[in-house]
Amino acid sequence: MSYQVIKLKGVSPSKKYSEVFKRMVVEEFERGPLNKDQLQKKYGIGGNTSIFEWCKKYGKLHYPDKGKTGAPMKDPQKRIIKDLEKELADAKLKLLAYEKLISIAEKEEGISILKKDEAGQLQSLPKPTPGK
Repeated sequence: MSYQVIKLKGVSPSKKYSEVFKRMVVEEFERGPLNKDQLQKKYGIGGNTSIFEWCKKYGKLHYPDKGKTGAPMKDPQKRIIKDLEKELADAKLKLLAYEKLISIAEKEEGISILKKDEAGQLQSLPKPTPGK
């Protein structure tokens, strides 16, 4: 069985660019004043997203992903549960950060910020009364 290669008018084969070239274009893009379209024309770069993809990979600036948006959940309770689970995970992360912060402060200052009760549970220090 043989295959015949068909060339389409106006469609050029995809080009491969070296990493050095990509980094050079990204640096020029981030430095300015040329925009994406001007750089594409200057260097003959095809594709609408090539330079942006290179910027994400090689750039020094922050290029956020657009993120994927899925279909909305049909069951509102599932959405609420998912939101609450995310809030819980965020709260746990904050708690760990605060505990680490307190631990570092205790070591650096040589003081005890939190007390432990008989069961070994951490307690907050009593709040000072005004005027004392």
